Amino acid sequence: MDPVGLQLGNKNLWSCLVRLLTKDPEWLNAKMKFFLPNMDLDSRNETLDPEQRVILQLNKLHVQGSATWQSFIHCVCMQLEVPLDLEVLLLSTFGSDDGFTSQLGAEEKSQPESQLHHGLKRPHQSCGSSPRRKQCRTQLELAKKYLQLLRTSAQQRYRSRIPGSGQPHAFHQVYVPPILRRATASLDTPEGAMMGDLKVEDGTDVSISDLFNTRVNKGPRVTVLLGKAGMGKTTLAHRLCQKWAEGHLDCFQALFLFEFRQLNLITRFLTLSQLLFDLYLSPESDHDAVFQYLEKNADQVLLIFDGLDEALQPRGPDSPGPVLTLFSRLCHGTLLPGCRVMATSRPGKLPACLPAEAAMVHMLGFDGPRVEEYVNHFFSAQPSREGALVELQTNGRLRSLCAVPALCQVACLCLHHLLPDHAPGQSVALLPTMTQLYVQMVRALSPPGRLPTTSLLDLGEVALRGLETGKVIFYAEDIAPPLIAFGATHSLLTSFCVRTGPGHQETGYAFTHLSLQEFLAALHLMASPKVNKDTLTQYVTLHSRWVQRTKARLGLSDHLPTFLAGLASCTCRPFLSHLAQGSEDCVGAKQAAVVQVLKKLATRKLTGPKVVQLCHCVDETQEPELASLTAQSLPYQLPFHNFQLTCTDLATLTNILEHREAPIHLDFDGCPLEPHCPEALVGCRQIENLSFKSRKCGDAFAEALSRSLPTMGRLQMLGLAGSKITARGISHLVKALPLCPQLEEVSFRDNQLSDQVVLNIVEVLPHLPRLRKLDLSSNSICVSTLLCLARVAVTCPTVKMLQAREADLIFLLSPPTETTAELQRSPDLQESDSQRKGAQSRSLTLRLQKCQLQVHDAEALIALLQEGPQLEEVDLSGNQLEDEGCRLMAEAASQLRIARKLDLSDNGLSVTGVHCVLRAVSACWTLAELHISLQHKTVVFMFAQGPEEQEGPQERAAFLDSLMLQMPSELPLSSRRMRLTHCGLQAKHLEQLCEALGGSCHLGHLHLDFSGNALGDEGAARLAQLLPGLGALQSLNLSENGLSLDAVLGLARCFSTLQWLFHLDISFESQHILLRGDKTGRDIWATGSLPDFPAGAEFLGFRQRCIPRSLCLSECPLEPPSLTRLCATLKDCPGPLELQLSCVFLSDQSLETLLDCLPQLPQLSLLQLSQTGLSPKSPFLLANTLSLCPRVKKVDLRSLHHATLHFRSNEEQEGVCCGFTGCSLSQEHVESLCWLLSKCKDLSQVDLSANLLGDSGLRCLLECLPKVPISGSLDLSHNSVSQESALYLVETLPSCPRVREASVNLGSEQSFRIHFSREDQAGKTLRLSECSFRPEHVSRLATGLSQSLQLTELTLTQCCLGQKQLAILLSLMGRPAGLFNLRDSTRHTEKLSFPRLEACALGFKKKKERKEEIFRGY
Repeated sequence: MDPVGLQLGNKNLWSCLVRLLTKDPEWLNAKMKFFLPNMDLDSRNETLDPEQRVILQLNKLHVQGSATWQSFIHCVCMQLEVPLDLEVLLLSTFGSDDGFTSQLGAEEKSQPESQLHHGLKRPHQSCGSSPRRKQCRTQLELAKKYLQLLRTSAQQRYRSRIPGSGQPHAFHQVYVPPILRRATASLDTPEGAMMGDLKVEDGTDVSISDLFNTRVNKGPRVTVLLGKAGMGKTTLAHRLCQKWAEGHLDCFQALFLFEFRQLNLITRFLTLSQLLFDLYLSPESDHDAVFQYLEKNADQVLLIFDGLDEALQPRGPDSPGPVLTLFSRLCHGTLLPGCRVMATSRPGKLPACLPAEAAMVHMLGFDGPRVEEYVNHFFSAQPSREGALVELQTNGRLRSLCAVPALCQVACLCLHHLLPDHAPGQSVALLPTMTQLYVQMVRALSPPGRLPTTSLLDLGEVALRGLETGKVIFYAEDIAPPLIAFGATHSLLTSFCVRTGPGHQETGYAFTHLSLQEFLAALHLMASPKVNKDTLTQYVTLHSRWVQRTKARLGLSDHLPTFLAGLASCTCRPFLSHLAQGSEDCVGAKQAAVVQVLKKLATRKLTGPKVVQLCHCVDETQEPELASLTAQSLPYQLPFHNFQLTCTDLATLTNILEHREAPIHLDFDGCPLEPHCPEALVGCRQIENLSFKSRKCGDAFAEALSRSLPTMGRLQMLGLAGSKITARGISHLVKALPLCPQLEEVSFRDNQLSDQVVLNIVEVLPHLPRLRKLDLSSNSICVSTLLCLARVAVTCPTVKMLQAREADLIFLLSPPTETTAELQRSPDLQESDSQRKGAQSRSLTLRLQKCQLQVHDAEALIALLQEGPQLEEVDLSGNQLEDEGCRLMAEAASQLRIARKLDLSDNGLSVTGVHCVLRAVSACWTLAELHISLQHKTVVFMFAQGPEEQEGPQERAAFLDSLMLQMPSELPLSSRRMRLTHCGLQAKHLEQLCEALGGSCHLGHLHLDFSGNALGDEGAARLAQLLPGLGALQSLNLSENGLSLDAVLGLARCFSTLQWLFHLDISFESQHILLRGDKTGRDIWATGSLPDFPAGAEFLGFRQRCIPRSLCLSECPLEPPSLTRLCATLKDCPGPLELQLSCVFLSDQSLETLLDCLPQLPQLSLLQLSQTGLSPKSPFLLANTLSLCPRVKKVDLRSLHHATLHFRSNEEQEGVCCGFTGCSLSQEHVESLCWLLSKCKDLSQVDLSANLLGDSGLRCLLECLPKVPISGSLDLSHNSVSQESALYLVETLPSCPRVREASVNLGSEQSFRIHFSREDQAGKTLRLSECSFRPEHVSRLATGLSQSLQLTELTLTQCCLGQKQLAILLSLMGRPAGLFNLRDSTRHTEKLSFPRLEACALGFKKKKERKEEIFRGY
């Protein structure tokens, strides 16, 4: 074709295109807005001819470049009804860059210049280069003109959109505001910006107009809108901008909307004027004047920043980027002070630049009514509206998906496409999961009967590349023109103007929603032949939402694993196979690989966020086997802590739990939950324990929970703590609880419930037959309500404990044990059983601690408890009863049938009140112990156990009752303890105390404890006078009363005045003083055995003779005067008497004084000095006592620290034992000691082991031995002796005729013992072991043995005597008289008679002479 023909052909094609577009101007306007988002289509173009207006718009598109022009031509061919021949010409001709340039240039020249530039914005000018201002233009006029330009620009941006292919007209027009909840706490710290730390209050819905309450000037001027993906954050931001453009937000003169996904592209630092004018909208002139006006009227300026979670921090959190720095200064008021700032963000870690007082508002999606409202608007004036509502109401899965506004829009689009061609109920069956929603959406947006497989996969590849690189904004060079046209045609892509500076602007493209980008990426991974299954499985991962708390920027692929799991469903295989162009085997392999990865993840131990994401993935697969594996692998205790959960999350979890057989415990702690979340748990019978702890939970949440509870048939524990429930919410729960008879524990802790609400809750106790615990703590109730609760505890037959302490308020119940067989019996039998069980007594524990109870409350409580059951324990500690209230409770104690304990501690009891309490309990027979300590604020009554628990002891008591007919009345059968410790008691209080205690003394054997008071010497003396009037006590404790030594020693007189006193224990320095009786009465019953008492009237005398009295005095300076006074005091003490003394060191003078006083104490049976340092002279003083005091039968001194003297009674046989072990005795002490011992006429045993005698000392002792009249044994072990001592013993034996046996072991045993007889012994035995004799010792040994004519047996054990030495020994020994036995234990020889031994020795002698002759021959 010649050039003229080509030009004519192009002109015809151009004319055809213009005529085609003239028929649908609205479509062309929509595409102009898509490809030229920054172009103003003002009303001046309306005056042009339609064809001229189309030509003008085409010229604007063409000058944008070949990529934009080609994408537009593709849209024309895809969406408009273009004849096939014209479509071919358009694609072939306008697909090139130079095909129509000349014609376009000619057409442009033919248009007037004024018309060519209609609608185009003025070129951008830098903020610092404004032209000279005219004087007539005032600042106000310039500002008003700019504000009008700002509003007009926003109005043009939000004009009605034209729906794309397959979209209903209402697709873009429908808007239903989601649930908005204002947080109760703002961001106090940077960490407080984390989602887990935000407390959301239920029941306080926020409307769009309430987001900016200008009536309260002191409120926070920064608002952060938090919501998960798909909740409508960006939509709401644009909605606010549109409402402002329409004049609804009249409180703001100017509104600026920025997106962080675009602002992140800015790398240079900006001023605020550059942000407003260069990147948003530039004034026509005089930037400075306009900016000054905005500064003056900052309180009427609103700046919206969308996508704060996408804010990049390339220089670290401490060095934020340029835009984030500007945002921070705006929030803190250093820039444009007084302006309003709103930011939207996904949950996660927010930048630290947010001020602490920022208001937090949560977007919680749609509830049921909002879903219905959205559907009504979407299907308005359409016949399918009613059908869509029915489909949603009958399908819970789809309804839970629609809680997310983005999914609700997709679901409506799918229903719009499916309803006309499917029967009722079939449409919704095609939308069971989120993935299949998107699959149906793609089908709905595609041309009928034709699925653009190549375009979908190519666009999915772009989406995946963007996710991997963190890219959400694309440019023309990133996406091929056909793909841009495909995305624009099917509303998969949106376009906008990207400005990075003055004069720098470019058209950017993004997927309509981030989740759509993830879905298309998943499609590419599953269907594209470029991706193998190994690469695919790398994308099937679980991301913990807790990581978001520390990440500077959230990830872009949160839903990608979920979409991959959804596409692994068998239902999606035909769709994927079609996309993969028939590669069904490859698709099946990829689906199996995804399922296999999920199976591995299901068996791992996962955190709460990962469990939720796994449940979403498993639920999307619609694989029952995988769901069963996942459900069975979940732990018995499944906690969810500090991350946001939606209704969809809980619905998915419920779907998985339906495949579980075992029960499960769900614990939601600190998780912000939507009010309608509990509805997702309806019918979940696997839940055994369910607890919620969140300030977000309120009345709406409680109402939804009340509808779910009756459907959980296995629920045993319900917890709802830390919420904002009021009476309205509780009323719903109270109605629902009786419908849950299987409940065993209910907790309403920390819910700020009112008094009436608490009373309403306890009314359900009789209707919960299995309830064991009701926790109402931290709810701030008054005293009157507490008394009402006490009445409930008394009257309700299953309550066994009511515990109230400050904030704590807990009911513990004991439900009757009823088996299934009992419940199935006839009503008559059930009635008789109930009567029998009612007759059985129950025991109630009542603990009302720190409840501010006063005297009148005590009176009311007494009246209430007197009508009630038996009381196990009553604890009223920490109240304000004071003396009168304590007295009333003490008087009523005997009437209240308290089995164990009454606690009145910390009630302001005084010393005067102590007397009143003692008088009040004097007649209480069941009182076992009373402990009063005013210093420690303790007042505790302990009571005896019930008769049924005392059956064994009572039988023993009955036996003694018959015995007591013939015994004195001094053996009581019961005892009680009165402990009045640390009460500041003085001598002046004793008379009143003893008078008050008089009644108690007649009720049983009394233990008194006056420790820790201030009695002093005067009090001790006065008490000693009053004690006889108290009768027989079991013990008296006078510790820590500031007694002097004289007063302490004076207490010994009580042995003479008090018949019950048998033991007096005194530790002077620590002021421990205890007077005790003997082991009778209560102590007998405690042991469980009966004493062997003699019968008849001899019992008293037998008792006095057999049970010794003991005085234990320790930590006391024992000086001679004190000892003399002590012994004088003990003269009149009835015996027998044991005296135990202990001090750091006892001087020789004190010891002598003590020993000199011994003859004055004929009743003394034992004197013990324990842990008392004694001088080296003490052994001699004690040895001298043997002759001075004939009653001493044993003296034992060990290591100069422990000395014991035992005294004999008149009936005992004579015989004295003396031991001085470890006393460092040496040779120099031997003679003096032996002289003292020789004065003892009947010395039986002497123990001098473990001293320092050595060989010399032992030699000296053996020399003195004949002078010491020992009749028993002498122990000289461990005295560091050698063979010399053994040899000397052998040599000494002839001079000691009374020695009958001697044994020496010089090995490790180190024993050296000699045994005597009273008369001369005919035969002697000598045993020598491990003596290690050397050859030179043999002759001395033989000489000594030869002199011992009475030696009849000799034993040598391991004495190093070989056969040769033994023969020599025998040859040198003289022949003893009589029979002589020798045993060598080393060789185990038999006993040999002396003639045979002599023959052996003779043979050895001849052999020796022969060897000597041979030696001389040489």
